[in-house]
Amino acid sequence: TVMTVAKVWKLLRQPVGRPTPENFICVEEQLPPCDDGDVITEAEYLSVDPYMRYKIRQIPLNSTMVGSQVARVTESKNPQWPVGSLMVHYQGWRTHTHLSSKFLQTKDNNVSPLPDMGNLPKSLGIGVIGMPGITAYFGFLEICQPKAGETVLVNGAAGAVGSIVVQIAKMKGCKVIAFAGSDEKVAWVKELGADYAFNYKTTNIGEALSQAAPENINCYFDNVGGQFSAEVLPHLADLCRVSVCGAISTYNDDSKDIGAVSLTSPFSEATLIWKQLRVEGFLCYRWNDRWTEGLKQLQHWVLEGKIKYKETVFHGFDKMPSAFIGLFDGENIGKAVVKL
Repeated sequence: TVMTVAKVWKLLRQPVGRPTPENFICVEEQLPPCDDGDVITEAEYLSVDPYMRYKIRQIPLNSTMVGSQVARVTESKNPQWPVGSLMVHYQGWRTHTHLSSKFLQTKDNNVSPLPDMGNLPKSLGIGVIGMPGITAYFGFLEICQPKAGETVLVNGAAGAVGSIVVQIAKMKGCKVIAFAGSDEKVAWVKELGADYAFNYKTTNIGEALSQAAPENINCYFDNVGGQFSAEVLPHLADLCRVSVCGAISTYNDDSKDIGAVSLTSPFSEATLIWKQLRVEGFLCYRWNDRWTEGLKQLQHWVLEGKIKYKETVFHGFDKMPSAFIGLFDGENIGKAVVKL
């Protein structure tokens, strides 16, 4: 039998601040043979996401970079996964993967069949009809519980998650104020239906909110955190629901690690009390038992044209580090994916 050789991106050294290509190394790895119950897959699309910057601090050096991919089964001794079937798995930045029978039988292996995409791109399985879509769907609807007529603020609004939140909020009859990081992104967010869209790099956030939301904000979906949230705080209405999805503005700041005491948190106790805010962080896996329900609804909306999406596609496995680093320079509109 011909042994499969995988190319794998590993974490070579810890980034200090913004990651650079020198933090990663690509190595070759011979995969074990495909035994009873095993499968071997080949990546077709790989995801790069901001959360990976956070995970880098938690994984040991020389371990495989984390992440999801849409993969095709190329060798199988498992009747559940015939050759040619497509799956989404989280084995990281690698071209080929050996999934053992034992691993496939573990409960939380995060391996799932790619939903039948019809004529839609398969890459949506790691985008709008995948984890980012689920993050937007449950993170917004369950935590913010928007009601028609309310005012919703979304930052990072041209990203994979934010762009979906904008559109779901419009479907729910809300007024939507969105912030993104370039004029091109702002134009796209307006196309998605945002009532107001601003470039946070060229706008005074407080002034923009005074103008766009004199009635104050009822739901705040936060992908950015940090200074941005500090400036938003005075504009939150009493009983505002804040869904804290991400904090990309702080990911390259090593003093802002989980558990680090931050004295600059915008959500001071006094504000929380007087405005009676509800601020909740979340991880999308909270809704694992409703994952399929979420994907079906998202796919339905995409097919109906109610959710539009964009992808920034990079070509070639060698582009993994640069595609990832580009997230922190705002290179992507919508979901960033690497196509093999």
